[in-house]
Amino acid sequence: MRPEKGELTQAKKTLVPGLTEADAIDRAKRGDAESFEALYGMHKRRVYSLCLRMTGNTAEAEDLTQEAFLQLYRKIATFRGESAFSTWLHRLAVNVVLMHLRKKGLPEVSLEESLEPQEEGPKKDIGARDNMLAGSIDRVNLERAIESLPPGYRIIFVLHDIEGYEHNEIAEIMGCSIGNSKSQLHKARMKLRDLLKTSRTERATRG
Repeated sequence: MRPEKGELTQAKKTLVPGLTEADAIDRAKRGDAESFEALYGMHKRRVYSLCLRMTGNTAEAEDLTQEAFLQLYRKIATFRGESAFSTWLHRLAVNVVLMHLRKKGLPEVSLEESLEPQEEGPKKDIGARDNMLAGSIDRVNLERAIESLPPGYRIIFVLHDIEGYEHNEIAEIMGCSIGNSKSQLHKARMKLRDLLKTSRTERATRG
């Protein structure tokens, strides 16, 4: 019997003693509800975190987390172990969130924008690691700034800089080119820098 959304929230807090993830996957594929609940307990926090970062809305993130695990229940039999289970599950969750955003028709930054000419100065690899953002000490303000990004920027930033997807993977997921993905990431990072700078200025003014 297919679990309803409310039932998933009742997943046991303690995992089945001695049950490994691989065992839980194998048993869940055969319809074992207890093993599926164990998988839910293992992965719900990271899936929720991913949904929250991509949507910037706690209520939507909760609903989408439940939807992601309902999708998992339906599709777990198709998991072949060609990648880590967590990677496979996160890709499934990303698709759930993207479908939700598309249905809502949110105004997203165009993913078909061409790469803009670089500003004068040292040439930068716009797809490279941004050490300023990576080294940001104030994680709370960084999280808030991420939530403030336009949806298109936020999704690319979360997928690349937080979830660790490569640009070729993002391009496949989003249906855009690798160049578009790099361009959106560059713009997202610039926007984040501005948001963090504004936040620091406001705190200094209040202080």
